[in-house]
Amino acid sequence: MSTAIPEIYVSTDVEADGPIPGPHSMLSFASAAYTENKELISTFSANLETLEDATAHPVQAAWWKTQPEAWAACRTDLQQPLPAMQAYVKWVEALPGKPVFVAYPAGFDFTYMFWYMMRFAERCPFSWSALDIKTLAFAMTDLPYRKAIKPRLPKHWFDEHPHTHVALDDAIEQGALFCNMLAELRTQRAALAVLKTAGETSGGNSIEGQNAQSGQ
Repeated sequence: MSTAIPEIYVSTDVEADGPIPGPHSMLSFASAAYTENKELISTFSANLETLEDATAHPVQAAWWKTQPEAWAACRTDLQQPLPAMQAYVKWVEALPGKPVFVAYPAGFDFTYMFWYMMRFAERCPFSWSALDIKTLAFAMTDLPYRKAIKPRLPKHWFDEHPHTHVALDDAIEQGALFCNMLAELRTQRAALAVLKTAGETSGGNSIEGQNAQSGQ
């Protein structure tokens, strides 16, 4: 009997100088690879040189001025995008399981990562999809989607990890958050399955008894 290959949840954070890749650049990115049991098995991070002919968006440029420590962190040891993305794709492909891209929000981070991987590595090991933690939070709470933000989520979902706008810090933090949510979701499903089984067994016995008494 073959054993199913486990999924590896690759929590990824992107720091950029604008809302979309191409006109703007990804400044830094990092991934933290977790098993479903919240074991952090590997990390990858890189600071990138900006794209030729790209410029910083004025709003994002103004925001970065309010984050001098994070800005300094993402502007050291710069790498060219081509070798960095090729090395990253090889790292993902070497993980011991099926990689699943995880981010919060995935719509931003995956857009940048997919664009950069396809341009510079010509392939994406995550296929064309990403798991959005915000959507998972919406599904697990009574919150409206737009209000499914971190300050409104259950406190016990969070570990003591900092959120610094340094890509690796944030990738580790969000990966732990996802794993905690996943564990709670699976616990809830297991409890519901037990209740369902108990209800079906009880109901089945009751119906059989009623049928026997009525001669059916």
